[in-house]
Amino acid sequence: MPRAPAAGGGVVTARLPDGFVVRLNRHTRVIDDGAVLVGGSPTRISRLKPLARRAIRGRTITVTDASSRALADHLLATGMADPVVDALPAADLALATVVIPVRDRPRQLERLLAGLGGALRVIVVDDDSIDRPAVEAVAARHGAELLPLAENVGPAGARNAGLARVSTPFVVFIDSDVVVGPAAIETMLRHFADPELAMVAPRVLGLESDRPNWITRYEDARSSLDLGSDSSIVRPRSPVTWVSSTCLVARVDALGGGFDASMRVGEDVDLVWRLVDEGRRVRFEPAASVRHEHRSTLRAWTARKAFYGTGAHPLAVRHPDDIAPVVLAPWGAGLLVALMAQRRWSLPVAGAIAVVTIVRIGRRAEGVRHPYRLAGRLTGSGAIAAVTQGFALLLRHWWPLAAVGCLGSRRVRRAVLVATVADTVIEYARTKPRLDPLRFAVARRLDDAAYGAGVWWSAIRARSPKALLPDLRRRR
Repeated sequence: MPRAPAAGGGVVTARLPDGFVVRLNRHTRVIDDGAVLVGGSPTRISRLKPLARRAIRGRTITVTDASSRALADHLLATGMADPVVDALPAADLALATVVIPVRDRPRQLERLLAGLGGALRVIVVDDDSIDRPAVEAVAARHGAELLPLAENVGPAGARNAGLARVSTPFVVFIDSDVVVGPAAIETMLRHFADPELAMVAPRVLGLESDRPNWITRYEDARSSLDLGSDSSIVRPRSPVTWVSSTCLVARVDALGGGFDASMRVGEDVDLVWRLVDEGRRVRFEPAASVRHEHRSTLRAWTARKAFYGTGAHPLAVRHPDDIAPVVLAPWGAGLLVALMAQRRWSLPVAGAIAVVTIVRIGRRAEGVRHPYRLAGRLTGSGAIAAVTQGFALLLRHWWPLAAVGCLGSRRVRRAVLVATVADTVIEYARTKPRLDPLRFAVARRLDDAAYGAGVWWSAIRARSPKALLPDLRRRR
């Protein structure tokens, strides 16, 4: 995003163009006859001035003047609204270059390049393939530029090598085991009508298999790479905290040196969080989707989940404020501890915490017609979030401790059992997998166990618990 110095020594940022349309997302509530908006990440209460209220037409805002521009920008920045993709101007594919890092995998590369259909300039970065002639033949057959590397540098280094050859304003990073068409890329490029946007990522779905098994069916419903069906801003402490380098479209002048080449895992998360720290926007756009070839054997699948987990400590070193496995407000942590204690006083104490929280929020909700009614709803949703994060600690991030605790404590066994049943029921109902509940439950626990093992292994190797510690501080 171009930034120019202002006359007074400040910074002038580029503005949303006239005609840019945003829509309040489904998590944003409009109350008090349109005078107040409640939503965003973290949740906030925004009181609208009359001019701003008039700019909202049926939950959409079209930028036409300074007032509507400021409102739309605020709603995008806070996560209350998302761009309406169909209303954005069409994008020119000639403005983007595709960079594909690959090491062997000529069959997958062939499939990817065929899907692109020659619509974009493509740079294939051969990361020291064992069978380089096979990769060269595929690239030549599809008219792609080949950049051979003398040694294996990993996906991050390979992407950076390709990025250095890009002369267009935008770059599209695509992994070789992905299938994507030009239409999805064009949809993502439309988002760059927002001059604050640095990067956008599509939804990553599973590639249909001729012989699906219980692992691929689980991955189709609950893949680590599938971030859901809701468009969202991407940043720590939001519903979508990261996006995968499986497929990314980025503004070249926003990337600087690109990915951290010293990281073999988590380099995509690191890049996203660095961009956010610089004040740039990153978005997830499910209206554009790509297909990824899932691992289909138990050994390869669990190994990949554990590999993802090993990225936790390197990220904790680089982003200590953002890597916590759970983020709880002090009152939410207190409520969770009270419930986990499973004593006679647990429910009364949890209830008292909730009441105090409702009163505190209600007092701060000035200008709202029914402040305590709103405070009750916010406290209820916060309590549910605290409990589900408690489930994640027991079953995913802290499962080794929970397993040891089960050996000597009936209360820990009861808590783990309740968490297991509740988590399985919630996720099964939410994802609606093409898999029976029993095998889904087994796959869900293997998923959590493998990832958690990777996190613990990274912490043990580094001799640091940073990646395992919850964040109990007040919101910043």
